[in-house]
Amino acid sequence: MAAGPQNPNQAVDMMVPITITHVVLMLILAALAIAAILWGTVLRRRNAAAKKQMTEDFAMAEAHGATTEPTAVSSDGAISDVPAEPATDAPAAETPAATELTRIKGLGPKLAATLADLGITRVAQIAALSPQAAAALDAQLGVFEGRMARDRWIEQATLLAAGDTAGYEAAFGKLGG
Repeated sequence: MAAGPQNPNQAVDMMVPITITHVVLMLILAALAIAAILWGTVLRRRNAAAKKQMTEDFAMAEAHGATTEPTAVSSDGAISDVPAEPATDAPAAETPAATELTRIKGLGPKLAATLADLGITRVAQIAALSPQAAAALDAQLGVFEGRMARDRWIEQATLLAAGDTAGYEAAFGKLGG
């Protein structure tokens, strides 16, 4: 005997449980899958653009001499990981770390606190980061990961650490505003 339906209408009767509600749900799921694929593409493009920008920032930092090896030696003979601050005869007014770091656009108080927890408290430290150190630091920023490249912190910090206010304002807008 044949394994097919006895009645020709029996095959149609088997399709009855697929209702309009089922079709609508399948369309919604298909639309969500397409949206997820498109969002993934957008995120991948943003990531690629951020990496490209970071590479350009490091090239600019190298051109300005910001990626040279540290030469600061403390009184106990240890080599510091950041360049030494220039010595002055007059006592310098201490600027809170958060205030100095927040001069960088895109770096607010919460992010400054996170960086302070990671040992970064001055603009000069950000300017002196090597590409590998910057990538490692960026990976430790949690929800703020990617901000370093997107907001061009290295380039900003290089200009600020060099005291190039005119160059900073030409590239990033008015300082402090």
